[in-house]
Amino acid sequence: MDPYVRLHDHVAMAEIELYTELLIAVAGSDRRLTYEEIDAVLGVRAPVPEQARRHIRPRPAQPHHAG
Repeated sequence: MDPYVRLHDHVAMAEIELYTELLIAVAGSDRRLTYEEIDAVLGVRAPVPEQARRHIRPRPAQPHHAG
């Protein structure tokens, strides 16, 4: 294999970037980060509160017609 060929693992690079962002946030804080702060650094969306979720009503059972 040619030692000058560069291999790229996009998933690994994305993980390294996320880890780097988290380390920067931790280094810039004088206390432990909350889970919400960690989620914000990593770009994770906040979960939707239960009250705001759309409640889907189950459909009534349809009678089976043998035909």
